[in-house]
Amino acid sequence: MSVTAVLHSEWIKIRSVRASFGSLIAVFAATLAITLLVYSTVGRAEAIGGEDPLFGAFYAINFAQIAAIAFGATAVSSEYAGGALRISLSAVPRRGLLCAAKAAVVGAAALAVGLVTGFTTFLVGQAFLREYAIGLDAPGALRACVGAGIYLALMALFAAGLTLLLRSAVAVLSLLIPFILIVSFVIGDIAEGASRYLPDRAGQQVLHQEAAGGLGPWTGLAVTALWAAATLLAGWWAVRRRDA
Repeated sequence: MSVTAVLHSEWIKIRSVRASFGSLIAVFAATLAITLLVYSTVGRAEAIGGEDPLFGAFYAINFAQIAAIAFGATAVSSEYAGGALRISLSAVPRRGLLCAAKAAVVGAAALAVGLVTGFTTFLVGQAFLREYAIGLDAPGALRACVGAGIYLALMALFAAGLTLLLRSAVAVLSLLIPFILIVSFVIGDIAEGASRYLPDRAGQQVLHQEAAGGLGPWTGLAVTALWAAATLLAGWWAVRRRDA
């Protein structure tokens, strides 16, 4: 099969599996819902009392990243349901091409939805703040909107790589969600210097108006990209070495 055909087949898989496509839609839907809820109730109070209004504008990204992780995990785990991987490999015997195409489609889909999500959550949230609102021309605002989309795509790829390695979306979600919601903060309290290099802490630096934690916005995203690349390489190695 040609590269274009493999990419198209991977998109068909994502679009036709309810769990993965639903998780992709949830990246946008959950973020918009949380933004509307928060900014219609306590938005102005947060704007007045918040130390970093730009980072506060992307509060809902904390929920979007969970959906992005679920998308990356379910988009890959469908290959391990009912022996689907054997069928995929019979059509695309080159395992490296199959893994690369899957990562490319997962990353592209998450990036497209992530960019829409980043700009939407910022603009919708600021619409509630009136005189306290900040615009896209504010320092770091445009960078944060774009960075939010890239961050969500990297987290989806991070989860996709782990799923290739572990062969289970349940295992990946059971590992990553508690890590991001709980363990990351515990490590931050114990060893703040080390926590800045965790994938979620590093990537979210791009959402801050001023650099925090010793990493710049794009450096932080680069750290998250290294985490994603490491898991994808480990997953590719696992697919090459294991039987389908």
